[in-house]
Amino acid sequence: MAKIKIDSSLFNRAKGAAEAAGYSSVEEFITHIIETELSKHESSDADEKVADQLRGLGYIE
Repeated sequence: MAKIKIDSSLFNRAKGAAEAAGYSSVEEFITHIIETELSKHESSDADEKVADQLRGLGYIE
């Protein structure tokens, strides 16, 4: 497992948010946040590719 360093005040904020949201650990909370953000970017890229393909086929301008 890789490790990253973050500012201690940011870690404390994440720890508080994880506890308030019912996560079992701050690591689980941060993993969930990263996965959510990555999926947004990945789906955005996929949507762009589909739109480019539809433009190429003349279905959209």
